[in-house]
Amino acid sequence: MTTYAEGVARVTDADFGTEVLDAGLPVLVKFTAEWCGPCRQMKPVLGALAAEEAERLRIVEVDVDHSPETALRYGILGTPTFVVFRGGEPVKSIVGARPKRRLLAELEDVLA
Repeated sequence: MTTYAEGVARVTDADFGTEVLDAGLPVLVKFTAEWCGPCRQMKPVLGALAAEEAERLRIVEVDVDHSPETALRYGILGTPTFVVFRGGEPVKSIVGARPKRRLLAELEDVLA
């Protein structure tokens, strides 16, 4: 696990289980790729969200090119795709970049 931005860690196939599935808080996983422009646009949004919601939500990213097993396991077909895990299970999926306010609104039901 490598932290690359404000409170956002990079997770791999090797540590996905311990970092995401076994986490105490809900975890927002951004499935991303280095070549994905919209994914890069989301970095500051997720950094701000990680800082503001640290008590309620953990945010990590998985690079689909470097961790293909995890992307395949959860049926990730495009980037960015956001999947919220709670108690080791995916509970919500959101596809595509969006402004922070809209992303937070879409996450409210899993953060409540």
